[in-house]
Amino acid sequence: MAARGGGTGRRARLMRGVAGLFALLLLGLWIHADYRSSLDRPLPIRQSERLMVHKGQGLAAVAQELRQRRIVVEPVWLRLLAATRGVSGDLKFGEYEIPPGTTARGLLDMLVSGRSRQEPVTIIEGWTFRQMREALARHPNLRQETAGRTAEDIMALLGSPGLLPEGQFFPDTYFTGRHTSDLDILRQAHRKMRAILAAEWQDRAPNLPLNSPEEALTLASIVEKETGQASERPAIAGVFVRRLLQGMRLQTDPTVIYGMGEQFQGNIRREDLRRDTPYNTYTRSGLPPTPIALPGRQSIRAALHPAAGGSLYFVARGDGSHVFSATLEEHERAVDQFQRRR
Repeated sequence: MAARGGGTGRRARLMRGVAGLFALLLLGLWIHADYRSSLDRPLPIRQSERLMVHKGQGLAAVAQELRQRRIVVEPVWLRLLAATRGVSGDLKFGEYEIPPGTTARGLLDMLVSGRSRQEPVTIIEGWTFRQMREALARHPNLRQETAGRTAEDIMALLGSPGLLPEGQFFPDTYFTGRHTSDLDILRQAHRKMRAILAAEWQDRAPNLPLNSPEEALTLASIVEKETGQASERPAIAGVFVRRLLQGMRLQTDPTVIYGMGEQFQGNIRREDLRRDTPYNTYTRSGLPPTPIALPGRQSIRAALHPAAGGSLYFVARGDGSHVFSATLEEHERAVDQFQRRR
């Protein structure tokens, strides 16, 4: 009887052990399910939240802040995921924007990849170098690294010593992080302009009166300032190319205005057209010595792919478009119709 009782006790202990293991297994499965659910569930935020990760700040401190701000409910799962991935020490410092719908897994990816919050910086087609610098100086999120530096200093810092800066930056929208400087934006814009100009120059039309990419950039800047209508840019470029081929002066007002500098007060007069400067294309033949503004890609392409035809003149209609003429007589009639009478 004693032996049978001992067997019964062992079976009872065995059953309790199996039940305990089963309970642990269920608990493990529940923890694993909660772990995965917590990582893939949208964070409990209804609007975008900004998070600043300071240099040298660890994941534990960041997770604690996320919990205090109720952005992450269970930061332990975030830390566990980072540990299993081996990225606990790989957080990139910067300012981050966490939009609604972000999961804890996505948040960790953001912090490790360094996809910090960025603000747009837009450089406008047709701006001069001076206007571009003024806009960058006003941007609230840019660290000012070029303040007090000359244009020559800036071009040397960009790796182009001796190159005059006008027209050398591609107008586009760039993005800045917390530690981006104005020089960083200038460097991006300068590199992009050099790359685009080189690519367009390689694909240029034959028999152009342009001896270098720099001359193409100068012509493109004039096209940029003469019209804001993309459809007219090849026609405008065609007029200037034919004038250059025939030895005619370009006679374009934007170059005169650029040469006047601060003396220009919004109205160009007849005596201004007669006053000689290196940029006055009424008094001097050929292209001006440098670009007069920042041309966009459409203007660069137009300068290197001008429209065919016989027009040598154009006059503004007053609505942003132009009338093109092949002879001086036709041009005078168009001027009478659209400018003198008005």
